[in-house]
Amino acid sequence: RQAVIYVRQKLDTSERRTCKTIGLARSTQRYGAAAKNDDDNLRLAMIRLAKQYGRYGYRKLAQLLRLEGWVVNHKKLERLCREEGLQLPHRHKKRKRLYHKDSSVIRLRPQYPRHIWSVDFVHDKLSNGRSYKMLTVIDEYTREALCVAAKQRMGHAEVLDALYPLFLKHGKPHYIRSDNGSEFIARDLQTWLKKVGIKPIQIYPGSPWENGYNESFNGKLRVELLNREIFYTLKEAQVLIEHWRQHDNTIRPHSSLGYRPPAPETVIPESPDQVFVQWATTGSGLPSTSSLT
Repeated sequence: RQAVIYVRQKLDTSERRTCKTIGLARSTQRYGAAAKNDDDNLRLAMIRLAKQYGRYGYRKLAQLLRLEGWVVNHKKLERLCREEGLQLPHRHKKRKRLYHKDSSVIRLRPQYPRHIWSVDFVHDKLSNGRSYKMLTVIDEYTREALCVAAKQRMGHAEVLDALYPLFLKHGKPHYIRSDNGSEFIARDLQTWLKKVGIKPIQIYPGSPWENGYNESFNGKLRVELLNREIFYTLKEAQVLIEHWRQHDNTIRPHSSLGYRPPAPETVIPESPDQVFVQWATTGSGLPSTSSLT
């Protein structure tokens, strides 16, 4: 590039002829380096998300930044997280246990939505020391949290009260996986499930990894919400837990789903027919021509 500039100054030739003679592409000659450094703004955005979601790693932070419009590589974000001291502690290697000691039972895997739902309890305390229980219901195939019901006391009747609206809203599953707690193996609950055509699956005693999908969700609930918040009343706990459940379903990136949420929110634009029908039924103003085209 310096040779082209020198020849043009000495011989007063055109850029096209000079580049052709020297053998340099004109695109290379005309290229101008664009000084673009958004590391400072990217650091601020990354720190803001890390403060908001304290237990998110760099991969989840990278996905959230992409949703905000950033074009960022996860490896670059890993370096920035390391420089800012935002790395999470390494997890211990998990042991895969699909068989029992006598190799008698193999864990049933979900194959489609509403194939297997898993239920479990999470225990926590309010600021005054009163304990309460949460029933978590997960669709193992979609990873969607269908329900997190929090109450002071919860037996098999309360479990049924929490499951019945879910059957009406989402449809009944083929199987419900649970542990051997007294609330889940109660005769009334098991009889009702059999009447509606749902097969119960009880995990092997002392084997929580067989209910791994729900245990994983309960761990996220514990680390990302329960350990970070102080609840003064049960109503406050119910509201914040439901808000976190909606966030987990619609926004939080799930690594098992390719860093996508289980049930992202979608916006369906109104069609011209819907606009016209709304105007005809309500009579609130005549729609403009542009809204119907």
